[in-house]
Amino acid sequence: MKQKRISPAKLIAVGFLSVIAAGTLLLMLPVCHTGRTQISFVDALFTAVSAVCVTGLNTLDPGLDFSTVGHTVIVLLIQIGGLGITSLGAGLVALLGGKLNQRENNLVKEALNYPTFKDVMPLIRAVLTLTFVTELLGAAMAFCTFVREYPLGKAVWISVFHSVASFNNAGFDIFGGGVSLTGYAHDGWMNFTTTFLVLAGGFGFFATRDILAYLRAAVRMYRLKKAGEVSKRKLYEEKPRLTLHTKVVLMMTAILYFGGGILLKLSEGENITWMGALFSSMTARTAGFTTFPFTKFSMAGVIVMCVLMFIGANPGSTGGGMKTTTMFVLIRSLISTATGKEAVVFGRKIKDDALHKAFVIISLGLCWVIFASFLLTVLEPQLSLSAVLFEIVSATATVGLSMDVTPTLCTAAKLVIILTMYIGRLGPLTIATMWVNPQKGISRPEEDIPIG
Repeated sequence: MKQKRISPAKLIAVGFLSVIAAGTLLLMLPVCHTGRTQISFVDALFTAVSAVCVTGLNTLDPGLDFSTVGHTVIVLLIQIGGLGITSLGAGLVALLGGKLNQRENNLVKEALNYPTFKDVMPLIRAVLTLTFVTELLGAAMAFCTFVREYPLGKAVWISVFHSVASFNNAGFDIFGGGVSLTGYAHDGWMNFTTTFLVLAGGFGFFATRDILAYLRAAVRMYRLKKAGEVSKRKLYEEKPRLTLHTKVVLMMTAILYFGGGILLKLSEGENITWMGALFSSMTARTAGFTTFPFTKFSMAGVIVMCVLMFIGANPGSTGGGMKTTTMFVLIRSLISTATGKEAVVFGRKIKDDALHKAFVIISLGLCWVIFASFLLTVLEPQLSLSAVLFEIVSATATVGLSMDVTPTLCTAAKLVIILTMYIGRLGPLTIATMWVNPQKGISRPEEDIPIG
């Protein structure tokens, strides 16, 4: 009898559940608490899910309710959740000099949403190297600020925690009081440090690797050209080129960062600085940090934030959301349908499969936001619709921004947010398809249905 194999999507889902379970049990231990409040199982579970799903929503105050041991557990959960269990496992195999079999390669490919089986192990090494080098650099940058306010040992620990949380786009902080980064709203260096870490983690490992390869190739060709060791034809044939994916990522990142900042400044006026508007535009891309309280934002600002949160970061990154390329492909598909022309960008036609997948992902994401918002309004009828939508979109896109709603929720409502964060981390499409076993069947006759 042939043994039925579990799909990679199911293994990834179970892997995340296993880490969440372990994290919950660890956070229940008294050594992880400060004793300020009684930490229930649901609160420990919520914190573990928020950390593993790199979200940052909290029912407790991590800075005041958890001890240094608890903070260590949380930061480890963030690191595992940001990189992914399979990536860390494959990285350990790579460090030990081992090789991945076909099934393990498939698992890593699924976890990173990598388009091919080629160069999986070099990609894993690059991901781990980039992660730890960037986090180390970020900790050193943050230390320049925190050392002025805290004792040396505490400044080092806060710098490390903030760097890991920022790079993995998890909006956790251990300052206490739920203040996030509001105390650094006018600190240019802290704003720059956090923005650098968040964008580095949310930019996407594929695009980062492509840009680094492009720069290396450009430098090499420049040196050969300067030395006169290569013909013009050879220069043209081997001219370094960025992939379509990287071009779209660069374009969407710039549009969302600066466009979102401009819209927020226009909607909030004197209530926010330009630096604060740009930081809020950045943090909405699944980072979860706050320099200006969102409870004071206008309805226009809340709408802008919800749109930015829903779109999220780039594919293959530590960030969540529906992803920038997904939204780009959907918009390009709508334009193509309206004009009757092919969906072409940068001289390349977008595949029909990509157009269909983008529509499905956005549709599933919107459906869950509507359904989860309905559940939350039933469980917490006293909340405004704007606050509910903000919280649900934040959880779905694993952002972690809040209008101070999460700590006040009842147990059932907390469970809705927990499920939403988990679905958001795995992705709506993964959740919807991981129980389906594709089978070849009889092709049925086609028939048109009037649309529009």
